[in-house]
Amino acid sequence: MTSSQPRKQRKSRYQAPLHIKHKFMGSMLSSELREEHKVKSLPVRVGDTVKVLRGDHKGTEGKVAVVDLKKTAINIDGVTVTKADGTEVPRPVHPSNVMITKLELKDEKRTGD
Repeated sequence: MTSSQPRKQRKSRYQAPLHIKHKFMGSMLSSELREEHKVKSLPVRVGDTVKVLRGDHKGTEGKVAVVDLKKTAINIDGVTVTKADGTEVPRPVHPSNVMITKLELKDEKRTGD
């Protein structure tokens, strides 16, 4: 049984191996994909098309460019923030704040993540 103490919960989350952190990258599927694949959520992969549901970029849709397991964040094409010197950098988004609208199906069995 895992502890209910917040400090131990955080510690186990931060120190988890990458194959466990992959499960933390889950994001909900759109209603069409739910009916097709018979699951509510899947981990986000590079190449998936997602729609941002929360934050300043709410409503923006784009392809996933980078999946960072160590920071539990994804970078989406078109979701950027302007720095003070005028350069634009990608804005990391937590996968729980997006909805997958189109899956990247390199291998046909994606629901077995």
